Amino acid sequence: MLNAIIIDDVPQARETLKEDLETYCPQVKIIGEAEGVVSGAKLLRNKKPDILFLDIQMQDGSGFDLLEILPEISFKVIFTTASDAFAIKAFRYAALDYLLKPIDPDLLIEAVQKAETKSAGQEESLELLKENLQPNHTPRRLALHTSDKIHITEISDIVRCESSGNYTNFHFTNNKKLLVTKTLKEFDKLLDDQGFMRVHQSHLINTSQIQEFVKTDGGYLVMKDKTKIPVSTRKRPIVVKLLENL
Repeated sequence: MLNAIIIDDVPQARETLKEDLETYCPQVKIIGEAEGVVSGAKLLRNKKPDILFLDIQMQDGSGFDLLEILPEISFKVIFTTASDAFAIKAFRYAALDYLLKPIDPDLLIEAVQKAETKSAGQEESLELLKENLQPNHTPRRLALHTSDKIHITEISDIVRCESSGNYTNFHFTNNKKLLVTKTLKEFDKLLDDQGFMRVHQSHLINTSQIQEFVKTDGGYLVMKDKTKIPVSTRKRPIVVKLLENL
């Protein structure tokens, strides 16, 4: 059984989430609810949940204001939000769970299941999320989930990403590697505006790490770490045009 607390300033939102949890996640027991930062902080001082469902914007402050005044965060935070696409992308960079209102039952089930397996590094992800939500901020760092940890990395240190089934191998400028528990497709979408390009079904590369393009043997890229990356026939004209404009 997982004990949970809901903090949201909209009574109907709290009631709907409680009903959804009762229907789709019977392993979750609601042990308290609050409507804002002050009442939420008082509740969390007296009760220790396994999961906190936390709204971002409330009448007396934000969910981040609440987390900052707590002495420690020993529970899994799942944000609930009606925010725009910018905020959602910030969540993805920070690798934190969020539920977009109105909440999809399948995504709720998935978030609760993930909460049952705690990963180290949530505090760093929360700091990264707060950083990325600042106005006019361009994300510089990315949170990456492995099987046992959350790693915060500089985006500029990523040389390339390689598909490995439902996982992705990240290769860095220091020659280190990480096997991350998300598909290459997800990172293709996330890093599209960060200078990354999907040059092959199995390869996503940081264009700033390209050393040269070899036109023979079907065409392949040589990266600054000396690895050779195949380029698909469809992507070859795009790669050539990119390099001509650098």
